[in-house]
Amino acid sequence: MTDHIVVLPGGGYGNLAAHEGEPVAEWIRTLGIEASVLHYPVRRRQEDGPLLTAPREAVAAEVRRVRDAGATRVGILGFSAGGHLAGHAALDPIDPSAAVDLAILCYPVVSFVLPTHTGSMRNLLGEDPSEDERAAASLERLVTPTSPPMFLWHTAEDDAVPVGPVYRLAEALADADVPHAVHVYPLGRHGLGLAGGEGLAERWSAEVAAWLRDLAWGGA
Repeated sequence: MTDHIVVLPGGGYGNLAAHEGEPVAEWIRTLGIEASVLHYPVRRRQEDGPLLTAPREAVAAEVRRVRDAGATRVGILGFSAGGHLAGHAALDPIDPSAAVDLAILCYPVVSFVLPTHTGSMRNLLGEDPSEDERAAASLERLVTPTSPPMFLWHTAEDDAVPVGPVYRLAEALADADVPHAVHVYPLGRHGLGLAGGEGLAERWSAEVAAWLRDLAWGGA
């Protein structure tokens, strides 16, 4: 059995943060799990419509690629706006061939109907999105009983992406009986990545590793 996790860096749907890409994939490989970094397209709203279909299609294509290459289970891990995109891949895949088996969302942008990262919303939905557009892009509205297991982590003092919507997403997962884990660390700025030397938040990778072992992922 081969497990593979696709990594989606953050960047507010305007760019891609390098420290949330290959260094994270390298760490995943130490767990006995294959990993790839997807440089999904950003700033494409004018060409692709209000829900940024190009990034979602890029994720779907990568999931299919790694399955075709032999992966029997595919997970997805994303940071910030990449966490939002990872959440969409897990909760609302474009089609069944693009479904993932688990998701790890790291200080994710979750909701556009609650206080949020305005830059991500603007890059994704434009300057004045409708209520329907905002709701359709909010992860807490997409959870169903068939959603895959999900690991969420954030920091309470993140002043760029509010932590509150993470609790709403966790509540939706609980209401739907979806297996999940939630870790909110008291301190830590936004964009920590692997968070080496950042106090309690540094523990997130060990917590994810333990969670993956409980799900019988990897071999290390």
